[in-house]
Amino acid sequence: MPPKKPIHFSMYFFKLNLLSIFVFLMFNNLTAQINSKDSNQIQTKESPINRIDANLLNIFKQPNPKKYKINAIQVVGNQYFDENLLLSISAINVGDEVTIPGTDHFAKVIKKLMNQNYFKDVSVYITNLDSNKIDIEINVIERPRLARYVFYGVKTSEKEELSAKTGLIVNRVITENMKSNAVFAIKSYYLEKGYRDTRVIITELKDTTIKKNTLSLIFNVTKGKKAFISDIYFGGNTVTDFLLKKKLNETHERFRFTLFPPLDTPKIVKKKEYSFSNYVQELGFLTYTKTKKVLNPFIRIKFSSAKFNQDKYNEDKQKIINYYNSIGYRDVYIEKDTVYKNFQGNVNIEIKINEGKKYYFGNITWRGNTKYPDSILSSILKIRKGDVYNQEFLEKRLGSRGASDDFDISGLYQDDGYLFFRSEPIEVAVYNDTIDYEIKIVEGPQATIKNVRISGNEKTKEYVIRRELRTLPGDKFSRTALIRSQRELAQFSFIDPEKISINPKPNPEEGTVDIEYGIVEKSSDQLELSAGWGGLVGLTGTIGVTFNNFSSKNIFNKNGWDPLPVGDGQKLSVRFQSNGVQYQSANLSFTNPWFGGQKRNTFTWSLFYTRFASVYNQTTGQYSTDQADNQNLSTLGFTVNFAKQLQWPDDYFSFSTALNVTRYFLKNYPIDPTGLPNFDNGDANNINFKFSLQRSSVDQPLFPRSGSNILLSLQLTPPWSILNPSIIKEANPYRLIEYYKWRFKTDWYIPIGRPTGEDKNQQFVLRLTANFGFLGRYNDQLKITPFERFQVGDAGISNQYSFLGYDVISQRGYSVYSNSNPKINPEQSGASKHFTIFNKYVAELRYPLSLGASSTIYGLAFFEAANGWFGIDQYNPFELRRSVGLGMRFFLPAFGLLGFDYGFGLDRINANTNFGSAGKFTFTLGFEPE
Repeated sequence: MPPKKPIHFSMYFFKLNLLSIFVFLMFNNLTAQINSKDSNQIQTKESPINRIDANLLNIFKQPNPKKYKINAIQVVGNQYFDENLLLSISAINVGDEVTIPGTDHFAKVIKKLMNQNYFKDVSVYITNLDSNKIDIEINVIERPRLARYVFYGVKTSEKEELSAKTGLIVNRVITENMKSNAVFAIKSYYLEKGYRDTRVIITELKDTTIKKNTLSLIFNVTKGKKAFISDIYFGGNTVTDFLLKKKLNETHERFRFTLFPPLDTPKIVKKKEYSFSNYVQELGFLTYTKTKKVLNPFIRIKFSSAKFNQDKYNEDKQKIINYYNSIGYRDVYIEKDTVYKNFQGNVNIEIKINEGKKYYFGNITWRGNTKYPDSILSSILKIRKGDVYNQEFLEKRLGSRGASDDFDISGLYQDDGYLFFRSEPIEVAVYNDTIDYEIKIVEGPQATIKNVRISGNEKTKEYVIRRELRTLPGDKFSRTALIRSQRELAQFSFIDPEKISINPKPNPEEGTVDIEYGIVEKSSDQLELSAGWGGLVGLTGTIGVTFNNFSSKNIFNKNGWDPLPVGDGQKLSVRFQSNGVQYQSANLSFTNPWFGGQKRNTFTWSLFYTRFASVYNQTTGQYSTDQADNQNLSTLGFTVNFAKQLQWPDDYFSFSTALNVTRYFLKNYPIDPTGLPNFDNGDANNINFKFSLQRSSVDQPLFPRSGSNILLSLQLTPPWSILNPSIIKEANPYRLIEYYKWRFKTDWYIPIGRPTGEDKNQQFVLRLTANFGFLGRYNDQLKITPFERFQVGDAGISNQYSFLGYDVISQRGYSVYSNSNPKINPEQSGASKHFTIFNKYVAELRYPLSLGASSTIYGLAFFEAANGWFGIDQYNPFELRRSVGLGMRFFLPAFGLLGFDYGFGLDRINANTNFGSAGKFTFTLGFEPE
């Protein structure tokens, strides 16, 4: 039977195109279709004129429904999609039976294809009828695809960001949803930048450069005027506006300095006027808040961003609710709020609050506790009857919100093995403004540690990490032990303290818990290389290397070199420095933190040699290399130190004993020209013992956020002049140096505010330091030795070398000084005489910029006060040099510490020193000066 004009089913209904059938049959039944294999060719097929097929014409008019079998299916109009794929999606197959009239089979085909959102239109045609068999044709019109997209009206730097945020991808099908999402992303992007009236117009352009049926999208962006938050009004509140605005962490009013305050009238709250007469009557000039309140319409000092962000504003509204909850208003809610433009085009915010009633805690009873009595639990809870109601504080004290900085109920139980402990506060009565609570305790069984697993250590031996842990298999579970274990691991310089993870895996059925520690190793070995030519002094330079995870036992094991013997947590340092013939030094040191295999028995030994020569000939007034052989000072010595961790008063304490032997060789080198003008040749021997008691609880070494470090030390030599009084009469009283030296230093680290950042590790830290030193003598008939004194001032890399064993005490903003008068501060790099007593106090506010494994960077602001004296009779702890300033610290694993400071010496300002010249840059390299 010849082909007949197809019957067309459009979208969700079928229609019989009678006119098309009639015309088609009258004009020889001409059929045309697009070849799906080659969209550029159109094939036509002619058939002889045949009679009209009345059955096909009346297929939908027959009185009784009849079943037909699909004989053939053809898909036309598809350019990008495979025919078999479309047939699979349409779920129609050759051999399927359909009932006509009355079927919805073809409607479902159309719906399934249209649901893909890839087509503008889908039609189904019946192209042939043969008895009870029909041929059908599925005609699709594909949506255009994206050829390219362009942003107009935006900065070049913003185009890349917009491309990422809009998610536009070339050759993807263009849909209305794609375009609306792109517009929404563009508006949201500029909304975060403060542009609330951004308009986006999309222009579609046909593009035939790639393929047919493609479009280019042109996004014409009009950002409009940037809007800032002008004023925030509160209504219905008894809490002051000042306190509520402080809770809006990300929503701030803009800076203001004007003689013409805004004239806006709030829409939903009443404007709170505070006149100057009220200010005077209430003696407001005596309080900061009232002074700020009366000046607010004219002067508002703000340094934070005043851009409006809807998402952050929604978060800040919840913070207001949380604050109200913390002061007893548990029924508070925001009744209404609005954000609108004021007459200047900026944003005003109004928030109307319904505070409700203020509540208080009533009676608190305990149920289910057998391990601890009610009295102990109540004392740890720290909530008494009549205290202002605070749900957050209650949950924090119970430990329901996770581990807190302070000891809580959950910590009490978990430190005794009750890992499965739970507590549930239940309101048992609410009367007037008082709420009674019953706290249900489920103690559960004690959990025993079964397995302790460690992962992430590729170089470090597992036993090095395991020996630092406070959680051992067979021990009862302890939350405090977990926290302490994390702190001990953070002390390793070759482990990233920010990436330590602890994952307890409890097994309630067995009453056990497995603990998994995950660490991330980082490179902490340091290499120091520098070289130069110093003209007269010759070759200068430094070569040094420090291995912080060394393994001495693998030195002679060729399999242990990869590329160096590492993994045992030991430290080896070798350094040589030369400034030509003028200065040379060599150092070798080794530290074993677990000497003899015993916990925290640290053994350190070091060897050192230095030589300093004068290249200036005072007789001729010239510099000469030969002079270095005629006038020099050299030292040779060694140190042996043994430190042991104590268990009392707690295990943060350690006690160390050290033996230091240093021999000084002088050749025409006067070390004390004012006191001993004839002592410039010979040798001096410094044999001393040093005893140190230290308590260190800082959480990590590079950027401590909490804890303290307290050190008390006594360094002393034998009393040679008492044991042998004839020494006093010797020509060289320094042949055996004698003295005793007390040192006391304390550092406290106090976190300020809540941690922020992606890893919740960025917050301000306040460091408070007090430092004291005193050098004394045994015999009044001897002067205090010129060795082992204190050099105070400066902080730079040019001031690190103590040829006479003196301690370098830095002070930023000042040069090295040798007098106790704060107003006398000559510019000098060294002092001819050093102090026997000093005091130093530091307050330093730090903020981290990077705490990654590759670098630790933080900024700081400091206030320092220090001074030195030559005797106890001159000592005045209130006579101090003061300085303020800013600084940066960079810790790079391969190079160590690099510091930059600008200190402003407040006591350098006098009649001869102007304000600008009182500042001073200092640089530190390798270590932080005291």
